[in-house]
Amino acid sequence: MADTRSAAISTRLNWLRAGVLGANDGIISTAGLVVGVAGATTSRTAILTAGVAGLLAGSLSMAAGEYVSVSSQRDSERAALDVERRELAEEPEAELDELTELLAARGLTRELAREAAEQLTERDALRAHARVELGIEPDELANPWHAAFASLLAFTAGALLPLLAVVLPGASWRVPVTVAAVLGALALCGIASARLGGAPVPRAVLRNVLGGAVAMAVTYAVGTRLGAG
Repeated sequence: MADTRSAAISTRLNWLRAGVLGANDGIISTAGLVVGVAGATTSRTAILTAGVAGLLAGSLSMAAGEYVSVSSQRDSERAALDVERRELAEEPEAELDELTELLAARGLTRELAREAAEQLTERDALRAHARVELGIEPDELANPWHAAFASLLAFTAGALLPLLAVVLPGASWRVPVTVAAVLGALALCGIASARLGGAPVPRAVLRNVLGGAVAMAVTYAVGTRLGAG
């Protein structure tokens, strides 16, 4: 039961971390796009069109990429479980010895490892080998559709902030308001990602804010240059 709770908590943390990173990507990529266009033109329609196109393209790309990635992982895990299931049916004693060695390698005495291996095998041999040997929880394989939908939502949520920040103010305030809103949001994402990952907060915030600032500066400079030409 403790292992199951630990796996569930780890899965939730991974989903939260992926959500924060997806929102972070949405903020930076959309901010760079709309600030670049705002540097080239004051047309709200042009900026909104570019921003919405970037939001849709980015969110769908993130969703498709996550679906492919998680589907490949799920297929690999299923294939590994099928191999383990066949080996358990064909060579149960060899698999019991293997499980014993794996448990002994984790610090148990040989006698205790053998006893634990026998008990685990009697209870659920496939689950025992999946957890100890493969590091897989058979009943909690990632769902590619869930992953794709979560990535789409996270990216969209992040992208909406710079999009609204750049189209709602007047022309003279668009870029300053967008830059301030984006840098604030990136600081919050940095704090969240650092706390979820157990990393130092100041370093994560600085890295995140600096990356977003550079992206917006570069695209704004390019947009201004192209607009002037």
